[in-house]
Amino acid sequence: MNKFSNLCSVILKHNNVHNIHTSATTLAWSKSNVPQKFLKYNEKIYPPQENGEEPRPAFVCHQKTNMKYSPEKLWYIACFVRGMTVDEAVKQLSFVNKKGAVFVKEAILEAQDLAVKEHHVEFRSNLWIAESFAGKGPVIKGIRRHARGRMGEVRYQYCHYFVRLEEGKPPQDYYKHNPMTPQQQLDKWLEQMRKRKIINSY
Repeated sequence: MNKFSNLCSVILKHNNVHNIHTSATTLAWSKSNVPQKFLKYNEKIYPPQENGEEPRPAFVCHQKTNMKYSPEKLWYIACFVRGMTVDEAVKQLSFVNKKGAVFVKEAILEAQDLAVKEHHVEFRSNLWIAESFAGKGPVIKGIRRHARGRMGEVRYQYCHYFVRLEEGKPPQDYYKHNPMTPQQQLDKWLEQMRKRKIINSY
């Protein structure tokens, strides 16, 4: 093996080849594979608010890209911190024994610093996590050797994490979107079923 590696180095030096071009890796980390749209919400300019209108809370969007982690695994941790205050989320993530929890914790702390320094948020602790989700990043395919001279495919997955911090107090129940009672939901569903119409019928 040492003779083969020495022979390769001699051939490369003779041909003045110093760098091996790996186009797949270069394309994987190109600018086109990094999400651009989410951070543009920080640059959005809103019109002045009218008298008596409910104050619009300040917010900041932040993302952490190209992390060597599965997006399916990161999704559970992203859902875990939704609706929490920043201090509570950092405290809870400190006890989560997962690799993705470290990424999410770092992203939340970075977004907190960004809110104070660049978005004029007065109190660091007066922030809560309004949005938290994971996205799929580049997938680099490799080769794994199998028995009897066969080859298998191995995938190296990367992911992105997105978080939006909002100023103020979090809601009591983040996932409660429907204020109707179960009986009201049943009555509404029955009314919709009764209003159905069979197409091309008399």
